Amino acid sequence: MVLETRLSAAMAAAQGGDAAAYRLLLRECLPVIAGMARAQGVRGDAVDDVVQDTLLTIHRARATYDPSRPFLPWLRAITQRRAIDRLRRAGRRPQEVHDPLAYEAEADSGPAPGDALDARERAARLARAVAALPEGQRQAVEHLAFRERSLDEAAALTGRSKGALKVNLHRALKALRATLRREKEGDGV
Repeated sequence: MVLETRLSAAMAAAQGGDAAAYRLLLRECLPVIAGMARAQGVRGDAVDDVVQDTLLTIHRARATYDPSRPFLPWLRAITQRRAIDRLRRAGRRPQEVHDPLAYEAEADSGPAPGDALDARERAARLARAVAALPEGQRQAVEHLAFRERSLDEAAALTGRSKGALKVNLHRALKALRATLRREKEGDGV
């Protein structure tokens, strides 16, 4: 008797309440499930986990098997889903690797020396450029961009209309870009 026929007959008998046939079915499925899991890319101890998960699923879903259809494709579909579930779970956990040389060769992801100084210089240049703007533009930048206030809030605080604030902000940003570009070009950067 070929494996397919044997497994199909055992599953049909198990659905009819034959406990011995069910035990035989599960025992004969073990190497088949393990092979299918390996074919999906599951390795090592994870194969045993896929086998266990698949056996549990077979137990829960045994009533859905149609004895008039082949058993192995039904088993393969269940095994592939459990293998994919296992691979996804393994992919979510970072795998720790002990490699002192790789650790020493890894670039530091923190800020480079001098980054804080550069940031302070950029902030000072921006503050000078904003201070040089006309009053309405400066207020629009301070309230809308720096303090992230809504147009309604900025209009209430400045006494200007929302439309005027939008225009002032647009003009201010255009002026700031031009000023900062000129300064950058003047620095020789």
